[in-house]
Amino acid sequence: PPEAAWAALREVVSGTERVSVETDSEGYLYAVYTSKLMGYNDDVEFLANPVAGQIEVRSASRVGYGDGGVNRARSEAVRGALAERGVVRSGAAD
Repeated sequence: PPEAAWAALREVVSGTERVSVETDSEGYLYAVYTSKLMGYNDDVEFLANPVAGQIEVRSASRVGYGDGGVNRARSEAVRGALAERGVVRSGAAD
């Protein structure tokens, strides 16, 4: 159910190290992740799309041209944690 997926998302994100949840409203979550080594901030947004049955994600570095795949890996880690809880499908192909 969408409500269970959203509740699990909130739990996963807020339980992550070096994250600050800036906005948590119905169907929208905005968090700032801070890198351990250099202290860079990455903006991560989640948007519930109930029509498509999806949680859309945007993860972007604030500075630089590349991130070494950190944002993709973070998004996949969140997906994996939600899949472990049985609230989303696993795999990046869908």
